[in-house]
Amino acid sequence: MILDVVSRDVISDEAWAVIGPLSPTVKATGRPPVDRRTVVEATAWRFRIGAPWRDVPERFGNGNTIYKNFNRWAEQGVWAQVLEKTQALAQQFGNVDWVASIDSTIVRVHQHGATLPRTTGGTVELQEVR
Repeated sequence: MILDVVSRDVISDEAWAVIGPLSPTVKATGRPPVDRRTVVEATAWRFRIGAPWRDVPERFGNGNTIYKNFNRWAEQGVWAQVLEKTQALAQQFGNVDWVASIDSTIVRVHQHGATLPRTTGGTVELQEVR
């Protein structure tokens, strides 16, 4: 019995049908382009794992090449278009909950900022013995 196993690294055909047309067109001259789907899958892997670009697995190709494509696409606004398109489709199907919550109770000051003087607008109380 053969199981149809889908890797978590692979973008589904349905998702690629939405994302693929938004990728930049291939130039007629120059080096052969990197597969657009591979760039998207490598980028998804990198951000899901939180690893540096140099640690992108070899199955996606050269990490530097993937980064350069990611960066170029970011400058061209491709990733913003992908976000807008996918959010619009999710909204259309009722799959988006636009409620956001930020809890600031866990934010801590950096160790070097803890001893800095504070200007509160009131009188200054020094904790020094005179």
